[in-house]
Amino acid sequence: MSADPPQAQKKFQEKYGLPFTLLADTDKKVCEAFGVIKEKNMYGKKVKGIARITFVIGPDGKIAHVFNNVKADGHAEGVLAYLKSAA
Repeated sequence: MSADPPQAQKKFQEKYGLPFTLLADTDKKVCEAFGVIKEKNMYGKKVKGIARITFVIGPDGKIAHVFNNVKADGHAEGVLAYLKSAA
């Protein structure tokens, strides 16, 4: 999920051939509810932005695990390893 508009999400989905729908949170209500709006440094200025955090939500609807400070490289593999070990 990101704050990008649905059109941008659809373009990203098609570009990478993702077999699922991406969710847009343009008003950032979900981001605020999950506490991912954080203060960041951008070019030496403090700004509010969305932190890259992955939440694993269990079958019961509760957060089972949180990956903070996510970097794209290797992240999918790390999440997959967690899911396999948690099963």
